[in-house]
Amino acid sequence: MANTPNILLTRIDNRLIHGQVGMTWKNTLGANLVIVANDEIANNEVQQNLMDMALPESAESRYFTLDKTIRIIHKAAPRQKIFIVVRTPQDALALVEGGVPIDKINVGNLHYEEGKKQISKTVSVNDNDIETFNKLHEKGVELDVRGIPNERGFDLMTKL
Repeated sequence: MANTPNILLTRIDNRLIHGQVGMTWKNTLGANLVIVANDEIANNEVQQNLMDMALPESAESRYFTLDKTIRIIHKAAPRQKIFIVVRTPQDALALVEGGVPIDKINVGNLHYEEGKKQISKTVSVNDNDIETFNKLHEKGVELDVRGIPNERGFDLMTKL
């Protein structure tokens, strides 16, 4: 029988792993495995090496495609305290729809660009994002907007 993986938190962050994610979130959560689920980065060793530099030595990292994450997440050992990082709300939804047991998502960074509505200092959304967040919400996923762990977060759905 497949295990239920010990997923501490899933974060949406355009930049994926950087200092804030690598140190602050990993340490606050007590994660020992950071999984970056992103099709592009899974095949980009240079980017992986750069991201590894932002992680403390006490954390392992894995760079998987979305599909591979869905296929193998249930093989995770109970001792693996997992922090998943994805780039977009659409990637997060793909994982949830693929059976990855995610019940809470930290919405960290979604950069502002033309045509997006800014809902916090670090989070801006377009219509596609809003539609995706609504689907996640309908699936019972809690959506917490927060840049760093000790900041007061808020429920994304209150701003959409």
